[in-house]
Amino acid sequence: MSAYLAALVLGIIEGLTEFLPVSSTGHLILAAEWMGVHDEKGKLFEVVIQLGAILAICWEYRARLGGVVGGLSSDAQARRFATNVMIAFLPAAVLGALFIGPIKSVLFQTPIVASAWILGGIFILWTERRMHEVHVHEVEDLRPVDALKVGLAQTLALIPGVSRSGATIIGGLWFGLSRRAATEFSFFLAIPTMFAAASYDLYKHGALLTVEDIGPFAVGFAAAFASAFIAVRALLRYIQRHDFSVFAWYRIVFGILILAVG
Repeated sequence: MSAYLAALVLGIIEGLTEFLPVSSTGHLILAAEWMGVHDEKGKLFEVVIQLGAILAICWEYRARLGGVVGGLSSDAQARRFATNVMIAFLPAAVLGALFIGPIKSVLFQTPIVASAWILGGIFILWTERRMHEVHVHEVEDLRPVDALKVGLAQTLALIPGVSRSGATIIGGLWFGLSRRAATEFSFFLAIPTMFAAASYDLYKHGALLTVEDIGPFAVGFAAAFASAFIAVRALLRYIQRHDFSVFAWYRIVFGILILAVG
């Protein structure tokens, strides 16, 4: 039962934090360490439940994504959308493939994660206090150069604690995207990014899985899907009336607390 409970808790944490600018990886590292499941199989489990969170995005935007896939051969806007996502995906994919080993061996440590939380929170507050000039109101309005800029911002998320969604959303605001456009493009960019990362880890470490893992992994996957679905809808409603300052203060306070007790 302890394995199922740990899977449930970690799945909920993953789903609630994956698409908010607070770093799901940082939360999972700390939670897994506290529960004593941060071994190699535990790290693989974190990869599997991320797929549950991504499935929530695919389900929420299934009509839109289906239209893009179906229109690739005949719709210029669908091809532009797909091209922009791939352009934004490539920088992190290349750097991740080159440096994933050193990153995991050196940077996945609590002090680094907590420090990244704090610095990221300060940067979000700075971003929210500067003048925000919008020239991209909808995801469909993105130019390839806008997509590339957001993709370069996403590379910062290779540092655990920075937050992939935080880097892409706040980067999008810096580069002239509206809050909704930056948030939605972050969602769409997560699909190839996280599928690629999960596929790589499953290929490298899939041999660790046993039949006994099916139950806990299924629980974690389902919990991540459900909680991510709720978090995505809540975030889209939230940004209609609010900025991201509350997430910045959460990062700063939580990061200081982790450093203090660590």
